[in-house]
Amino acid sequence: MKYLILVPDGCADRPVRELNGKTPLEVAEMRHINAIARISEVGAVKTIPEGMKPGSDAANLAVMGFDPAVYLTGRSPLEAVSMGIDMSDTDVAFRTNLVTLEGEGAYEDLIIKDHSAGDIPSEQGRELIAAVEERLGGGAIHFYPGVSYRHAMIVDRGKTHCVLTPPHDVLTRRVGDHLPRGEGAEEIEGLMRASHALLREHPINVARLRAGLNPANSIWIWGQGKKPMLPSFYEKYGIRGAIVAAVDLIKGIGLCAGLSARDIPGATGTLLTNFAGKAEGAIAEFRSGKDFVYIHVEAPDECGHQGDLPGKIESMRRIDEDVFAPVLEYLRGCGEPYRVLVLPDHRTPIEIRTHSLEPVPYLFFDSENPLPTDADKAFSEAAGERGACLDSGPALAARFFGGSR
Repeated sequence: MKYLILVPDGCADRPVRELNGKTPLEVAEMRHINAIARISEVGAVKTIPEGMKPGSDAANLAVMGFDPAVYLTGRSPLEAVSMGIDMSDTDVAFRTNLVTLEGEGAYEDLIIKDHSAGDIPSEQGRELIAAVEERLGGGAIHFYPGVSYRHAMIVDRGKTHCVLTPPHDVLTRRVGDHLPRGEGAEEIEGLMRASHALLREHPINVARLRAGLNPANSIWIWGQGKKPMLPSFYEKYGIRGAIVAAVDLIKGIGLCAGLSARDIPGATGTLLTNFAGKAEGAIAEFRSGKDFVYIHVEAPDECGHQGDLPGKIESMRRIDEDVFAPVLEYLRGCGEPYRVLVLPDHRTPIEIRTHSLEPVPYLFFDSENPLPTDADKAFSEAAGERGACLDSGPALAARFFGGSR
């Protein structure tokens, strides 16, 4: 049996006025996914446990079958694993975004314009984080480069109880209303302030401003946690698998669970990602003997954060045409039965430009047990709400990998 989970991150949404009350998912051209939806189970699932925030860390853990309430120690340590950082038991990892702050005057009076600094290229991001490490790192604190705007800070014997806010949750808002609070807050705020004084004059940002691009003029620190301990995916399900993703967080979850993580050239986590390369990578993993591939595509989520409605719709067309269709064609011809699960990890509604807590739609297809054709079925929020609504991602994963539909 082969197993495919496709996660179009944040693709689920809310009705949009400009779309005459439909969602981006309902209007996107997804002929391959919707064709298989007609013979699949389509329902809704709550990927975020009660009392937890709708972060990609919790949501993707749940989709893979790990209860976030038990296993989530923080977002950044999962990313640090993917980045190859060797964390000790006393280290605390922090996600370190390169962000765009806008305005004049004191740091606290600036506005959080862009959580991704215009999806800054990784080469520029690495150079800026190197400058931050040179000036602000040392002793117990060190900064490590990641992909695009996503980087890491490791603090030996750092504090984990400081209240830190994801920058994508507070876009267009005043910095001073969302600065760190609690134990260790003063040190983290000091690093953020010092980084602004350093980065706003950096030649890369001077050039970006001249080109009309958002400068990466500050770091923003959040998502802290200690080294995670996930059970082995193989011991849990008896299945060997791989992750195909551009995002360190997703790779880190897989690596912590004993899955392999394939790097895809040109995979950026944005609308400009290598969609076709992700399909090629997934097929290569299946051909190498893997039973399971988890394909994560970040583009719909990034478009949601940017408020880019056309981009979000286009990202879903590309996922359907360039990612899902080739992998499905391979599975149909591989000579083995197969199961397919398509679902976002969480919703990223255009109207709020951040994640929300509503259940997400899912599509569950079993080649050995296709359902009778229903021409009215489609992969969408409304279709999901009309079907079954499962209480948790781990419950859906247990059915997908273990039981019959």
